[in-house]
Amino acid sequence: MIQLDLNDAELQVLIEVLESAHSDLRMEIADTDSKDFRDMLHGRKAVLAKVLNTLKEGTATSTFG
Repeated sequence: MIQLDLNDAELQVLIEVLESAHSDLRMEIADTDSKDFRDMLHGRKAVLAKVLNTLKEGTATSTFG
């Protein structure tokens, strides 16, 4: 398990970067013809969503920062 000690500004920037990457993946998945590559991208998108949810829950409970 990895633990990060982030202040509020660092956490907000990390969340914004991950949200941007998550959004970009949606567009890339839509433009991908290869099923194998699309499946890999869906897996990556799921991981990003899980990390984002964890970080956002942390902001609500002050776990991070």
